[in-house]
Amino acid sequence: MILCIIPARYSATRFPGKPLADIGGKSMIQRVYEQCKRASLLAEVVVATEDGRIMAHVAGFGGKAAMTSPGHVSGTERIAEVAAQYPGYTHYVNVQGDEPFINPEAIDSLCEVLVSEGTDIATLVRPWDAGEDIGNPNLVKAVLDHEGHAMYFSRSPIPHVRGVADTSTWAGSFAYYKHLGIYGFRREVLMLVPNMRPSFLEQAESLEQLRWLANGYRIKTGITPHDSLAIDVPSDVDKAMLFLADPLKQ
Repeated sequence: MILCIIPARYSATRFPGKPLADIGGKSMIQRVYEQCKRASLLAEVVVATEDGRIMAHVAGFGGKAAMTSPGHVSGTERIAEVAAQYPGYTHYVNVQGDEPFINPEAIDSLCEVLVSEGTDIATLVRPWDAGEDIGNPNLVKAVLDHEGHAMYFSRSPIPHVRGVADTSTWAGSFAYYKHLGIYGFRREVLMLVPNMRPSFLEQAESLEQLRWLANGYRIKTGITPHDSLAIDVPSDVDKAMLFLADPLKQ
């Protein structure tokens, strides 16, 4: 069975109170929760938070939430604490609490990869759109091996196309992949994550998944056509409203 855990921290530095931000008449965390509940391969959905206001709000719309320590430095540590409270599951999915339009089909795709034989950690990637800026450090790039395991993740354009100075043409010459920040873990692996030794790669790129690779764990990827829209700062709420106003994107 697969439990979905949504980390939702109130005291985010760039956007305090972000989970409770109003997006078209619903809070962001309610929208994330409802999208996850639409995924057919999840047995249950729980919000993991450090704040009583979020706990009360989730209960108010009929959702489930668990209180966690305020001292966690990553969302993965937060979901590991909740997973320890729900030992009856074999796998856990981490859906970011700032993606109010996460596609349920993408979640199910991740679940299918996660439960495949030999998978410890799973995530999703999407083929790069020609119009996207491959040099944008906020869009994380993934390089895969022949079996779909991640070899590396980077904020820089990888691989480098030698001899071609115009990076805007790179996406047309190689199958670049954009990483989506959704993860799945086998229970035994998730319980080890909080104690894994940090790596220089993780610190340099500020990408937590590089710690797992550096500690010898393989990350199996699934390729999805679905994109995601993360709300990082208050101005991103305007982007969310534009998304809601466009029925073709929903």
